[in-house]
Amino acid sequence: MKNKATVILLFLSFFACKNSDSNEKDKIKLSRWLLGNWENKTLDGNLSENWKKVNDSTFHANSYFIKGKDTVHFESILLNQKGEQLTYNATVKGQNNNKPVTFKLTNSTEKQLFFENPKHDYPKKIIYTQIADDSLVTEISGILQGKPSTEKYIMLRTK
Repeated sequence: MKNKATVILLFLSFFACKNSDSNEKDKIKLSRWLLGNWENKTLDGNLSENWKKVNDSTFHANSYFIKGKDTVHFESILLNQKGEQLTYNATVKGQNNNKPVTFKLTNSTEKQLFFENPKHDYPKKIIYTQIADDSLVTEISGILQGKPSTEKYIMLRTK
C-alpha cells in the first residue's frame, strides 16, 4: 500500500511539474505574432523590425531607421521570459553606454502587449498592438525634453 501511494505521488508530481513548465512559457507564446519582418515606409525614411525566435523563452529583433543611405537609429531587442516574467530588453546603439534598458510586461491580451519602465525617461511605455496578420501598431510614450510625448508607427509585414 505504501508503494502504491508513493507511485501515485510521483505520478502527480510529474504532471504538476510538467504543467508548470508549459505555463511558464505562456507569456512569450502570446507574442508569437511579432515574429517576422515589419516595415513602416514614410517620406522621412524606413523603419524596420525583424523578429526571430531564438528558443522557447526568447525572441530577438533588430530595429532600425534608415533615412536615405544612413542608418539613423539601430537597436537590438530581446524579448525574454524567465519564470512568469516577460521582459523587453532594448539596447540602442550610442545610448545608455550601449547597455540594455529593461521594460516589464505589465498587461497583455491576445493582440496587445504592454511593457513599462517607469524609471526610464523615454520611452516609459512600449505597446505593440496586432491589427491583422499583416499589420501592427507600435506605440512608445514617456517624457521627451521635459514634455509628455507619444509616437505611433503602423508596421506592415514584409515576410
